[in-house]
Amino acid sequence: MTEILAPAGGREQLFAAIRCGADAVYLGAKNFNARRNAENFEEESLADTVAYCHARNVAVHVALNTLVMDGELPLLEAEAASIAESGADAVIVQDLAAAKLIRECCPGIALHASTQMTVHNLAGIRMLEDLGFSRVVLARELSFEEIAMLTAKAAIETEVFVHGALCMCVSGGCYLSSVLGGRSGNRGLCAQPCRLDFNNGERGHALSLKDMSYITHIKELADAGVASLKIEGRMKRPEYVAAAVAACREALAGREPDLDTLRAVFSRQGFTDGYYTGRRTPEMFGYRSREDVAAAEPVLKELSHLYAAERQTVSVEMALSVFEGAESVLTVSDGQNCVSVGGAVPEKAVNRPTDRELAERSLFKTGGTPFLAERLDFSSDGGSMLPVSELNRMRREALDALLAERERPAPKPFLPGEKAEIIKHRLPAAPELRLRFETYGQAAPFFTEDEADSPLSGAKVILPLGEIASNPESAARFGGRLIAELPALIFPKDEEAISAQLAKLKALGLENALAENLGAIRLIREAGLRPYGGHGLNILNSTALAEYEKLGLAEATVSFELPMAKISRLGGTLPRGILGYGYLPLMRFRACPIQKRGGCGACPGSGVLTDRLGKAFSVLCSGRRYATLLNSLPLWIADKEISGADFLTLYFTVESPERCLSVYRAFQENMPPDTERTNGLYFRELL
Repeated sequence: MTEILAPAGGREQLFAAIRCGADAVYLGAKNFNARRNAENFEEESLADTVAYCHARNVAVHVALNTLVMDGELPLLEAEAASIAESGADAVIVQDLAAAKLIRECCPGIALHASTQMTVHNLAGIRMLEDLGFSRVVLARELSFEEIAMLTAKAAIETEVFVHGALCMCVSGGCYLSSVLGGRSGNRGLCAQPCRLDFNNGERGHALSLKDMSYITHIKELADAGVASLKIEGRMKRPEYVAAAVAACREALAGREPDLDTLRAVFSRQGFTDGYYTGRRTPEMFGYRSREDVAAAEPVLKELSHLYAAERQTVSVEMALSVFEGAESVLTVSDGQNCVSVGGAVPEKAVNRPTDRELAERSLFKTGGTPFLAERLDFSSDGGSMLPVSELNRMRREALDALLAERERPAPKPFLPGEKAEIIKHRLPAAPELRLRFETYGQAAPFFTEDEADSPLSGAKVILPLGEIASNPESAARFGGRLIAELPALIFPKDEEAISAQLAKLKALGLENALAENLGAIRLIREAGLRPYGGHGLNILNSTALAEYEKLGLAEATVSFELPMAKISRLGGTLPRGILGYGYLPLMRFRACPIQKRGGCGACPGSGVLTDRLGKAFSVLCSGRRYATLLNSLPLWIADKEISGADFLTLYFTVESPERCLSVYRAFQENMPPDTERTNGLYFRELL
């Protein structure tokens, strides 16, 4: 059965979700969840919350879906222990360190891959299967055709967002909030700067999408085999949760959902299904207007009535015995739990004895409880009578006792992790320099007639896969020093073509390839090449480094969200590096913010967005598959003290060939910049 999965940012939202028909809820404990500013659930209340949900046949998924640093791993383990103690059904994770912890320490809890893991292709799903996941929350940017194909071929369950806010960036790949304000979305503290007024020259709010709504497509998704239909909104008010769950419930039952009320309670100039249908046009964009805010007030009171009372979803059977001279007994069973309550000794009936009709009239009044009486086994001598007040009392006591039994905590086992010794990483005297070019032409000034005299002699060079395919001589020029960079986003229809390109280039001598997501690692391995990890893998701790080493990485670039002091303390044997220069890629998106009303036809493949302060952010298109937002200032740390890195990558994107060479020379000499720069997050503490 396809479940409706609702957000529960706090107790009121939890009640709204359950009482309006959610089959499962997802919520956060106090730490390590992607909505740390929601009310969330403290350790002492989590067990009670899970018990409350389970008593009403509602599953609980706990979000543990942020990136963690080495110093936080003990707290992460403590939180995992409290989740196991609560008896929760599943844990949603992003970090491979969290995945390892849950897999090894909480064997009775299902492991779900957060949408923050950016899994959007079949190769990525296969990696999750190997890592012990039982469900993947698919990227929100997929079309129905892609969702259906992945669901049909996956050996694990798929979960799909069907309503709520759309991040502009593919989840897990956004660094806008952290780089601009020090508040990381990957750490659960996104400040949503994308909702501010970025201008593309033709329209404003060019990084703000309307809320998604696939509610009218729910039956189609269920028929395609999607296991879970997820509603976004752990920061939203309970009336929103009530309206969204009620609409999903109606649509799944084949009835007409109330989308007008749902739009009134919260929208950003309406809804969009652009990703679902594949129509990724400017009509997808919108922002929260004054009219949207004003529309909410009239419907809030009406919506609060939807979750004012318990939803009767737990079927029970009752048995009542009424015999003269013996204590009456009421037994209630839910099929697993059974309770009995004694009552008064019945009196001899003067007028009408207590019969089945009278008993059912009192005992079946289960309103205000989660129980629904379906059958009464009635036995009587035919001449005895119990007062209605006594029947009502017995019913109340029996149902209270049954609910207490159902709410009894059922902890899952927790096996404390072994305290593995962290191997101190051995570093070179100075990190080696390597160069990443957006185009092969950017490397032209580095070429000399005698390759041994080239500035690039001995340095590793990273080029996009498509650039190598278009310039096959690069494979011969750089030899074993060449690393092919796979696209940061590889959507399902492109997997086969990527694999074919890798096989062709391997025949030309290519040995190495760089992956920015889990699926790319698998494609590289299947092609028989050596995989390197890019910054997009979001590595922030030693355990994740070790997990990626097990997956076959030859080396990894750690996240540029990790402060230098923590980079220097990363342990393990896997070589690691950092980005030392470049206009950092802050966002990857499938809905292009620079697309004009006429489509992509006349677009040169690049453009500029301007923020409200007049700063310019470049946008680069990758073969009309996705686009990347670059920071307005380049990262430059040539003159800074660098610790903990085996290598330093100069990440060239929009620079001229001559500029690439001058930057390289400056880094060789540890020179300060000749222009305005940013130090990124390396020398400040990330929240």
